[in-house]
Parts: sequence; C-alpha cells; structure tokens
Amino acid sequence: MPPRVLISDSLSPAAVDIFRARGVEVDFEPALGKDKEKLAAAIGAYDGLAIRSATKVTAEILAKADRLKVIGRAGIGVDNVDIPAATARGVIVMNTPFGNSVTTAEHAIALMFALAREIPAADASTQAGKWEKNRFMGVEITGKTLGVIGCGNIGAIVADRALGLKMRVLAFDPFLTPERALALGVEKVDYDELLGRADFITIHTPLTAQTKNILSVEAIAKTRRGVRIINCARGGLVDEAALVKALDDGHVAGAALDVFAVEPATGNPLFGRANVVCTPHLGASTTEAQEKVALQVAEQMSDYLTRGAITNAVNFPSITAEEAPRLKPFVALGEKLGLFVGQVARSGVTTLSIVFEGAIAQQKTKAVTAAALSGLLKPILEDVNPVSAPVIARERGLAVEEVIREAQSGYESLVTLVARTAEDEIRIAGTVFDDGKPRIMRIGDIGVDAEFAPSMIYTQNEDRPGFIGRFAGVLGEAQVNIATFALGRDAPGGCAIALVAVDGALPEDALASIRALPGVKRAATLKF
Repeated sequence: MPPRVLISDSLSPAAVDIFRARGVEVDFEPALGKDKEKLAAAIGAYDGLAIRSATKVTAEILAKADRLKVIGRAGIGVDNVDIPAATARGVIVMNTPFGNSVTTAEHAIALMFALAREIPAADASTQAGKWEKNRFMGVEITGKTLGVIGCGNIGAIVADRALGLKMRVLAFDPFLTPERALALGVEKVDYDELLGRADFITIHTPLTAQTKNILSVEAIAKTRRGVRIINCARGGLVDEAALVKALDDGHVAGAALDVFAVEPATGNPLFGRANVVCTPHLGASTTEAQEKVALQVAEQMSDYLTRGAITNAVNFPSITAEEAPRLKPFVALGEKLGLFVGQVARSGVTTLSIVFEGAIAQQKTKAVTAAALSGLLKPILEDVNPVSAPVIARERGLAVEEVIREAQSGYESLVTLVARTAEDEIRIAGTVFDDGKPRIMRIGDIGVDAEFAPSMIYTQNEDRPGFIGRFAGVLGEAQVNIATFALGRDAPGGCAIALVAVDGALPEDALASIRALPGVKRAATLKF
C-alpha cells in the first residue's frame, strides 16, 4: 500500500505532481487547515501532512493521527505545530528553512524604500485626485546608516543589498564573529551602539524569550531621534505600545511592519498613521518563494516516506534508519551538552571543539556535532534544529572542529565539548551508559556524575564548609524541591561544582540569592 499524504493548506500544484511522481498518494484539501474538527476526523487516514501556516497541528489532532509519520511545513516557522507532542508520537517534523530568505530580505528593503519616500501615503493621495507634491518630503537611503538586528541568513542578505545601495551597515548578533562581519562588509557593534547610531533599524531574529520586545520602551529611548524601524521577522519583537508613543512624540520618524503581535491584524493602534507602512505578513509571499518551498517540502516528505531519508527535520537528526539505534542516545547527549554550554556561556561562543573518544569516534559523528550545535544555538535561536544548525553556525562565522581519537579515559565512549568565548572557556564531557541515558561526567577539570533532568541548577563555587546547607536553605525558602544533587571539586578548599535537579522552575529571586551566597562564582538555571 503506497504512503498517503494530505495537503491541508494552499500549496503550489507542483507539490502534488512531485508526490504522485514519487509514488505517494496525495489528497489536496486546502480548506481542512482552517477546520480543526474536520482535520482531526480525517488525519487518521494519512502517513504525511503537508502544511503552511494556516493549519494548527495540536496535540489533540496528533492524538487522532494513528498513521502519521511526517509533517512537512512549507516555510521556516513551525510554531503552528506542537513539536513535543509530535516527537512523543514519533512523528518527524520537517521545514524548509532557507526557501524564503531572499524573498523576506527583499521585502524588508522594499519597506525601507516605501518608508523613506512615503510611497503608500503619496499613492493614496495622488489616486484620490490630489497633487500634494510639497506634502511628501522623503529622505535618501544613500549614505544613511542601517542597523541590522540579527545577521543570520536573512539579515546577511539585507546587509548585502543595503551595501549595494551605498548605506553604512551596523550589525548586532551575539553569534556574529569579527571575521564573518568583515567578510560581509558590516560593522559588528553592541546593541546600544546600534540603537544610538542607526538611521534605519531592521530586525531579523526569531521570537524567543530573549528577543521578545527586543525593541522595548527602553531600547527605543536609546535610538537617535528620527529613526525609522522595519520589522519583517516576527510580531512581538517590537513593543507596539512603545512604538505608538514614540511615533506620537516624534522620536521615531516612521515604521514599516509586516508582522504584528496578534495576527490576523484586523485592528492595531499602529494602523491609520501616515508615517506607518503595514503589510499583511507578506515576507514570504512571492511566486518564486512559494513554488520553491512547496517543491522542497514535497521532495523531503516523499524521500522520507519512500526511502526513509530525513532532511531538514526539526526534531530528529539526518541519519539513516540503520544508524539511528546506535546514534540516537549520543545525538541526545550532544544536544544536551550543547544546551549546557549555550545556557552557561556569558557571551557568544566563537569556537567549538567536539572531541570524540572510543567507540563513538567510529560512528557518524557529524550527527552528534549537528545536535551539539543545535543545543548550543537553541537558547537564542528558537527555530534551530540539527539540520540547520551547522549552516547557521557557518553563516555566523562560528568555528567548529571535530577531534577523533582513541579512548583516553575509562569510558567506552566519551564526548567532550570545548567552547571558547571572548570571556572564558567552557569544557564539558559526557557519555552514555548501558541504560541509554546521557550523563555528564566532567565539567572543566572536575569529575562529576550527573544525569540530565528537565530543570537543573549549575553552580561553581569555592569549596567551603556550609555551602550546601546555605544553598539548600535558599531552595527550601523558595519552596523548590531537590530531586538529585551531584557534586565535584578539584581539590579540598579549591573549586567546587554542583549540578542539582529540581522539581519545577527556579524563581529569579531565588537564583539571585544563590548568586549572592559567599564563594559563588557562577550560578545558572538549565533547561533540558
């Protein structure tokens, strides 16, 4: 029986042709994506589901998807898919992370021009029979300074186009190295400097806990008077209420927005202003981009359903079916080691070495490296996955090396991450025992044996009597229960570390209290 795919969103007919040409039965039902009840009733008959943004794949729908093996998102964003629920049911979630890059970058440039020359307002006035030539006094792009927040794939394309327009380009990106900035022709600056120098600011970051309202009241106050702001990335990156106030008092000269905090945006306080340009999330809306992502998702899903190949999966690395049983626990180990580094590092990682010792060194280590990079980048780049992570790291100039060597420890296999930042070096090693569970075996030069837990606390402190009691007292005061407590030190009275698994999240004030304890050099909460 051939595999069967449902297309529940509007997708190019070329995708249907590809599925059928590769032996996959396909039903094209674009209206189902907007009807959750009908989708839930139908999904049980399909092996694959091809979607865009209209279909919301919830845990409830997945619970009805008894045959479903793969979800393919034609585009980059997968926030309309419950990925943990899909993963728990063994459903691969794929996207097409780079198909819309040029289109989105071009839309940002187009909005910048429209904003600079007041084109929408001038068009409306002229077509209304007016001739208000003196009313619309724009500004030139040439010679102006563009601040790019987030210089990844799309941000780099925007920077390249802006340089071609003879603009000066500043870039703020924690993962952008000086070498990569030089190659792009941009000036790498810190966030406050970008805010204070830019004539135009364009945002190209995902929406995460760290980037939400990245242009806040405080950030906008630091911009130069007369700045113009463009957002083609995600709604929620700009504090819309703060932007309204800044537009009202004249601090911000204008804004161009393709995305909004609430979508569909049928009403918004930014609407109706002559110095605001708004479009309905058109960043990826070109014929070429839609055709490209449709073809890509059909090819990827067909290859998986007919040959078992996994490409651009957000919840599983690209490895063959034969390799998966051996590599899967080490892939999980690599991602968790990377997550540790990404959450502990005080600044952006510039180089990452991954050392494979013993039996693991003879397997496909690239899958483990990709997972480690995914974990490292995930605290800042929410949409990153083991497939896209190496590309994103390379775009940002992050130097990555693999070291393969014979076992030099007492473990059958050992994976060590060595991450270097501008401030310090972070070294963590782990292995997988016969139970298949990844474990931390060493941090820096200190041995420790700790399983990963969903919520953990990491501390580095001076080895002094009474620390554990004071630490536990803080958690007790915060009503936080300790699940496990792993300790290590380099020498009596020297440097000590603790890895503590706790039930639930640690309140920020409790973390501040831990950092204030005598002898504490570093404390961080960890999520795995």
